[in-house]
Amino acid sequence: MGDAGGGSGSMHVLMLPWLAFGHILPFTELAKRIARQGHRVTLLSTPRNTRRLIRIPPDLAGLVHVVDVHLPRVERLPEGAEASIDLPSDDLRPYLRVAYDTAFAGKLSGILREPPGPERPDWVLFDYAAYWAPAAAARHGVPCAFLSLFGAATLGFYGPPEALMGRGEHARTKLEDLTVVPGYVPFPTTVAYRRFEAREIFEPGLVPDDSGVSEGYRFGVSIRESQLVGIRSSAEVEPEWLRVLGEIYQKQVIPVGLFPPPPTQDVAGHEGTLQWLDRQAPCSVVYAAFGSEAKLTSAQLQTIALGLEDSGLPFLWAFRPPADAETGEATAGLPEGFEERVNGRGIVCRGWVPQARFLAHGSVGVFLTHAGWNSITEGLARGVKLVLLPLVFDQGLNSRLLVEKKIGVEVERDEDDGSFAPKDIAAALRSVMVEDEGEEFGTKVKELSEVFGNEEVNDQCVRDFLRRLSEYSTASSNRDSSVSGL
Repeated sequence: MGDAGGGSGSMHVLMLPWLAFGHILPFTELAKRIARQGHRVTLLSTPRNTRRLIRIPPDLAGLVHVVDVHLPRVERLPEGAEASIDLPSDDLRPYLRVAYDTAFAGKLSGILREPPGPERPDWVLFDYAAYWAPAAAARHGVPCAFLSLFGAATLGFYGPPEALMGRGEHARTKLEDLTVVPGYVPFPTTVAYRRFEAREIFEPGLVPDDSGVSEGYRFGVSIRESQLVGIRSSAEVEPEWLRVLGEIYQKQVIPVGLFPPPPTQDVAGHEGTLQWLDRQAPCSVVYAAFGSEAKLTSAQLQTIALGLEDSGLPFLWAFRPPADAETGEATAGLPEGFEERVNGRGIVCRGWVPQARFLAHGSVGVFLTHAGWNSITEGLARGVKLVLLPLVFDQGLNSRLLVEKKIGVEVERDEDDGSFAPKDIAAALRSVMVEDEGEEFGTKVKELSEVFGNEEVNDQCVRDFLRRLSEYSTASSNRDSSVSGL
């Protein structure tokens, strides 16, 4: 192992996140936490994503090296698109994957060809999209760990690698397979997709796209070919699902902790919003945000707006324009006169917002969220109650898990088409903010904040994960020495 920057036991870890904000940011946060343990990190990114997302503090600049990888021109991929948020339509995701596969696989191979020394990594820590990484690393004798940014329940539901690759008895071959709990799960649970969610995920998740393989196939190969699997979770939150993963993967599955971002973001441009929050009663405000991936329509946003209005509660909404809006329409997606009617009680923030800072504010009591694992982590780290409106990907599964554990309330939806009404938003918000039901959720959430938000607990998980990497490398080296000595 290398010895630069952290003593004789330090490692050099190369990190490969997928090109989505919800993947780059947690990989960056973990990179900083690894560096604080004295290890060196090389983090691969693209120029635009580095500029807008990656901030390495000066005290870690010597340990975290960000390498920009330029994407090639790919037919149908919009000029300048370097992350999923830049795509006007989800139909273009396969072309971003083509660009990613071409550029990042080539860059990884180039790094791995370096002779043994400080520039060559001891481990490759990779995201699901980089399913080609284990084979490339194996050619050069470098081990790989797959890092899942999805929780253990989601991966447990998805099943063994063969199922994700469309093979074996647990393969999902029809839409209905996604709506039932798999037979290998040994406990009662509601973690499964609803019919409207299954329709949304079946084809993009399990059918090969123009990148050549399906999303599920990428997951399956990543899990099967990696030496270890790290999960962004903890034994305190999902012990039963972590055990399921150990059984179905038949390899080490290690919780890496939740590593939420610290609430230290720059608030430039949002000073007035923070002053407004300062004037609100403790735990009285609804913070509403729906992530960077889901492309909500005007009709959905108008329903959410009317639900916030009907709730009668003060709110702060991190608003993104609807997918079907014309460029430049400032009020697109909002009912006519909405901002005037809620003036003083509600604030609509456009553009980037310092979410971790807002959630950490004492006046915020409820987080109306899409149930992405990043947002769940941020909300629970700050002890905020959750109202869940899952929209895409793993979010429905996350929502079922939190409802099951009585740490969240899900907005009522039509089971067939997923539609919801303003009254459904308002009722869910009031149930946790005003009615007696909210007290039970508040108690559970405060307990969990001691896990999600405890820096020592999160750092200990990272230390344990790094120790397991080191132990694997040592054992592998010893095996190689024994063989060569025969």
